[in-house]
Amino acid sequence: MTTPTEYSTATAHSQNRSGVSWAAVFAGAAGAAALSLILVLLGAGLGFAASSPWAGEGASAKALGVSTIVWLLVTQILASGLGGYLAGRLRVKWASLHGDEVYFRDTAHGFLSWAVATLVAAVLIVSSAGHLASAGASAGASAVSGAATMAAGAAGGAAASGQGSDSNGYFVDTLLRGNNPGASSEQSTGATVGRIFAKALAGNDGQLTGDDRAYLAQLVAQRAQLSQAQAEQRVDQVYGQARQAANDAKTAAKQAADTAAKVAAWTSIWTFIALLCGAFIASAAALFGGRLRDRAQWLEGTSERDAHLHAHATTAQVR
Repeated sequence: MTTPTEYSTATAHSQNRSGVSWAAVFAGAAGAAALSLILVLLGAGLGFAASSPWAGEGASAKALGVSTIVWLLVTQILASGLGGYLAGRLRVKWASLHGDEVYFRDTAHGFLSWAVATLVAAVLIVSSAGHLASAGASAGASAVSGAATMAAGAAGGAAASGQGSDSNGYFVDTLLRGNNPGASSEQSTGATVGRIFAKALAGNDGQLTGDDRAYLAQLVAQRAQLSQAQAEQRVDQVYGQARQAANDAKTAAKQAADTAAKVAAWTSIWTFIALLCGAFIASAAALFGGRLRDRAQWLEGTSERDAHLHAHATTAQVR
């Protein structure tokens, strides 16, 4: 049986000890991180199985997005719950503390296990992203080198065809198309028209200047054997098609950027919600594990001295 002197010494010793059991915290974090990894791999496998590169087959982008959010929440709840439960259940029991303090420490241990597991996962994700970025940079350098070699080899073919490598090559061919199918465009004429189109499309108003329009009409009339009025009409028609194609490309790029921004925003918001749920579940699970560990009852309305006496009596009965 414990004497009052021995009990006072044990109480003073327990008060000098740290309130954090890092062994239990790291054990819970390890369990949470391992389960999170397993669930993430399972979710990735299910996502790849549900998606398909063929049009009209597999799950839609919206369905995949919703399922990813749901799986992220499920992963956080299960992994954080396991980590918090382990941290609360494995923590050393304090018999000389008030019940409120015990429950607070259990909750704190669950939160700490969630925090450590989240930091470990973040480090792993950043490290993996760094490796992927490095691999992508190497692949990009190889692609640039290969593209430069291909461009050097294709320069002769482009000069022979008179088109060049600009995006207006089709419109240049249309503009210089003559009545004689066997006639071929001169490479200098095609390059000149391509540069005029590029400069006009890059301008603020997107309109051809009077001098450029007259010059192009002269080229078209000469090459396509048309009158000056017909040549000017063809210039206006083909350049209008080129400008419409450029505007469509700009609109598509803006829509893609807007969609990407919205996806990034919603991803950040739902990740925040999932992490917040994980922190709450970890704390609640640690509290549940601590109550199972101590088999204690709530000491509502009692003083700290009564709590110490209750804990001392329980210890004496056990011994």
